[in-house]
Order: sequence, then structure tokens, then C-alpha cells
Amino acid sequence: MKFSSAFASLSAAAALMGGVAFAAAQQDPSTSRVLSAVEGSGHDFPSKPIRLIVPYPPGGTTSTFARLIGQKLTERWGQNVIVDNRPGGNTIIGTEALVKASPGGYTIMFMDSAHVINPSLVPHLPYVAIRDFAPIATLATTELVLALHPSVPAGNLQEFIALARSKPGQLNYASSGTGSVSHLSSELFNMMAKVKIAHIPYKGAAAALTDLVGGHVQMYFAAPISAIPHIASGKLKPIAMPGDKRLAALPNVPTFKEQGLPGFSARNWYGALAPAGTPKAIVDKLSAEIARILAMPDVRERLVSMGMEPFISTPEQFTAMMRADMARFAKVIKAADIKLEN
Repeated sequence: MKFSSAFASLSAAAALMGGVAFAAAQQDPSTSRVLSAVEGSGHDFPSKPIRLIVPYPPGGTTSTFARLIGQKLTERWGQNVIVDNRPGGNTIIGTEALVKASPGGYTIMFMDSAHVINPSLVPHLPYVAIRDFAPIATLATTELVLALHPSVPAGNLQEFIALARSKPGQLNYASSGTGSVSHLSSELFNMMAKVKIAHIPYKGAAAALTDLVGGHVQMYFAAPISAIPHIASGKLKPIAMPGDKRLAALPNVPTFKEQGLPGFSARNWYGALAPAGTPKAIVDKLSAEIARILAMPDVRERLVSMGMEPFISTPEQFTAMMRADMARFAKVIKAADIKLEN
């Protein structure tokens, strides 16, 4: 893993100071108790740069989020927030790096719904998805828009369902990869709409979207931030938004509920985690600061332009949501018999 020389120097300095503090504690046990109490209180946090892991390549939504929030944290605290992209292994590589980090609040991670999908999809994970982490806060949520290639002869959700029922197994949907939110959402759509649309997995959202635009597949649950330019140019046809309300960035696209299929969700969310054992005072401080940033008008405007909604929660609410979504995704994976090697 490579970091800037400045970061390395600061880390070395921090290690040296830690050695001095340890020596002092050896001479006077009361010093150790005082240092521990001060560190755990979060009073002087942060006193050095923060490493922000993103388990995806640069340029994606999660990475964009990390840089946006990281810059605001840097401005607020006067300490650099260094984004560390650690892609690979269906987010497992970056997540394992977080688990192995010291639980002092100086290494955190921004992640998405994949974190609660992997336990039902990947055997023998090198961590336990909730136990080994300290949830900090949710960041934002977005519903994936159901987009069709313009050649598909359906102008709304019910027309598309009727078309799919008349051609079982003859239509194809793209996903950004086996076990992705776009994959699970499509399988949930198959079950709820009582249709059979075949799965074509791709290595990432960009490839899936490219083939939808090219007409090689008929349907894709796409992230609004990626789909909106193609919708505006007429290269894609949006027919439905999951969730309970229309998306501000696509106000003319009716919801599934409006079109007779209530209860359908294709939600992807983003959140922040720390390693288990991170002092609660530091977790709470990080959570409160992230909530403050998400409430900023310029940040909210940026998120809405990306087809997202700020989603502020406490660490306790975030934990409960992760547990609920883990159970929800597990049901879809089992019912659709999804295997990672497919």
C-alpha cells in the first residue's frame, strides 16, 4: 500500500510520540489511565491524518463520495483525509484492510450495500459483516432506475411486464456483476412481476450500461448518475423508479407503486464504517460531523445532481438498517439460487 511521504512522516512521528507516552506510562501507571481516558474521549480527535478506504477503483460513486466528504472533513479539522482506493474481491480486499487497522478512528471506510450482500454470497469471508465493524453513519441512498433500450416496445412498466410474460426467457437484463444490487434487483423484479428475464453479468456498471445503450441487452437497473446523460440524449428509456417517491433528477419517471407494483425496492446505500473497538466517543464525533456535512446546501445540491438523496442516521440506526438489509438480500439470493461463480 502506498501513501504520500507526508503521510508516512506524520505516521512515523505519531509512532515516536506513542513510544514516549508508553515509556511514561511504564514509569507511572496512572499516566496510562489518563492517556487512555483522553484518547477514548475523542476530545483531541483527530490529531493526525485520517485514512479513508474505498473498496472500489477511483472514479466511481463511492470514491466520489469519499473525496467530497473527505475534503469537507479536512477543511473542518485541519487534518488531511487521505482516500485509499483498495478495489478487488467484490469489496473484500478493502474491507479486510479496514478490519486489520487499528481501531482509533484514523482508518475508516466508505462502502455500499455490497457489504451486507457478501455474507450470503461469498463463503468463508475473512470477517463478520457487522460484528467486526463499528458503524458510523449512512451517507446517502439512491434507487436504481429501470431503464430499457429504446427499441423495446414498451412505454411503461405494465407494458414491459406484459411483453416479458409473452416472451419468457427471450429478453435479457444486464447487471454490473453477479451479486450486485443491479443483479439482485432484477431477480426481485423477476419474482414480483412473475416474469423470466435472463441475466447477463458484466464486469462493472460501465460495461453493463454500454451494452444497454448499444442494444445488446434490453433492460438494466442503472444508477441515475450514470443513466441520466443517456436518458437526456434519448439513448435510454426510463420506465419506472423504485421506492415511494419520484426522483428529483427524473421527475417525469413514475414509481413502481404508481404503476401497480408496490413494495419494490432497488435501493443502494452508502455508509461509513470503522473497525470494531473504535471508542464510541470517536464514532459519535465522526457521525455528527458527517451529518453536519450532509446537511450543507452545496453538498445536498451535489448529491441531488447525482440522483441521490442525503441519508443521515445515527450509528445505532445504521446498524439496524444493515441487519435488515442483510436479511432482505439473503432471501433474494436464496430464492434465485444465486452463486458467485455464475
